[in-house]
Amino acid sequence: MEFIADFHIHSKYSRATSKNMDIKHISQWAKLKGIDLMGTGDFTHHIWLEELKATLEDLGNGLFKHNGVHFILTAEVSSIYSKKGKCYRIHNLITAPSFKTVDKINEVLGRRGNLASDGRPILGLDAEELARIVFDIDENCMVIPGHIWTPWFSLFGSMSGFNKIEDCFEKQTPRIFALETGLSSDPAMNWRLSALDRFSLISNSDSHSPQKIGREANVFNCALDYKTIRDVLKTKDNKRFLYTVEFFPEEGKYHFDGHRLCGVRFSPKQTLENKGLCPKCKKPLTVGVMSRVEQLADRPEGYKPDNAVPYKNLIPLDEIIAEAKGMGKASQAVEKEYFGMVSKFGTEFNILMNLSEKELLAGMSRNIAEGVLKVRRGKVKILAGYDGEYGIISIAAEGEEPPTGEKQLSLF
Repeated sequence: MEFIADFHIHSKYSRATSKNMDIKHISQWAKLKGIDLMGTGDFTHHIWLEELKATLEDLGNGLFKHNGVHFILTAEVSSIYSKKGKCYRIHNLITAPSFKTVDKINEVLGRRGNLASDGRPILGLDAEELARIVFDIDENCMVIPGHIWTPWFSLFGSMSGFNKIEDCFEKQTPRIFALETGLSSDPAMNWRLSALDRFSLISNSDSHSPQKIGREANVFNCALDYKTIRDVLKTKDNKRFLYTVEFFPEEGKYHFDGHRLCGVRFSPKQTLENKGLCPKCKKPLTVGVMSRVEQLADRPEGYKPDNAVPYKNLIPLDEIIAEAKGMGKASQAVEKEYFGMVSKFGTEFNILMNLSEKELLAGMSRNIAEGVLKVRRGKVKILAGYDGEYGIISIAAEGEEPPTGEKQLSLF
C-alpha cells in the first residue's frame, strides 16, 4: 500500500512545544494532512511513555495505532561531548519496534543522564556509544542522524559536527543506513556528496505543533509494518520508497550564512568574499547549510546518483491560502478556508499533490487554486533563511522574475 510517514516530531514534554502535542491532536492533524504513519517522538520521557502505553493499540508488527493513524516509537537524543579535544553536538533519531525495547533503552540511557528533564534529553554521550547501546539492546532499532546539516546540532554542522560519518560513528558506521536531510537542505544538495550514496535520505517535520506535522514527509509503497519499512530504508529500495516531500530548503532557517543580530544574510560566495566575518560587527558569521555542503561536496550542482529517491517541494496549504487572501496564516478566515477545503477534498496532501487542475479550479477560489498550481510548477520566490531566521517565501505571479537576491526554483 502507498502511505505517507512523518517519523520525527516532539511531544508536549519537549521544550518550546505546543501543549496540544499529544496523541489525540497529533492523530487529528495527521488525518487532516493525509499522513498514515507518525513517529511518537520523545519515548525517553517517562510521563510521555506512560501516555503512549495507555493510548496506543499494539498491532503486533512493530507499529501501533490510535484513531485510525499508525505510530512508530521514536525519540531524539542530543549528544554533547568532547572527542579528541573538540566539542561535538549531535542529534540522533532512534526508532524501536516495541515498548519492551524502549524500556531497556531508557534503563541504560537513564544511567547516563536525566531523561526526565526534557522530551529530547541532552546526554554527555558519544554518538558512537549511543548507537552501540541501542543496537546491542535490539539490532532491529534504527539510529538516524537528525537534520544532518544544521549548524549547531548535527552530524555535519558547521559549528558542531564532523566532516565524515565514519569519524562520528566509527565502528557503528556500517549499522547506520538512513540520514535526515533537515528543513534547510533537500536531497539534491546531499547528492553532491558521493559518501552519502548508500544512505536513504529521509525528510520529517521535526514538528513542535500539530499544525506543522507533515511539512516534510516520506512516501512509501510497501507493507505498513516496522520490519518492512526498516528493510526498505536499509536497502534504499526506490521501488518502495517512492519520494520525499520537502520544504523549499531556502525557507529553512539555516540555509544561508549570516548574522541575525546585524541583519546580514550571505550566500556562500559572499561569505568567502568577507572571509567568514560579519561586515558590521566583525564577528564570525553562522555558516549555514549551503556553505557547508559546498565545503564537503565532491560533485557539481545538479548531479543525480543512479539510485536516488526523488522528491517534491511543497508549501503548506495554510501558507498558500494566506497569501491568496493577503492575510496571516493564523487568521480565522484562513483557518476557516483551510478546514472547509480539507473537509471537501479529504486531506491537505490530496489537495497539494493529487487534484487535477480542473478539480482545483472548480472546487476553490481561483487565487488559491492558482497558488497550488504555481507551487507544483516551482513558481515561488524565496529570500533564504539564515542564522535562525526562517526564509521568506511567496508565490510568484505568472511571468514575474524574482527580485535580486531571491531565487526561483524548479519543482524537482
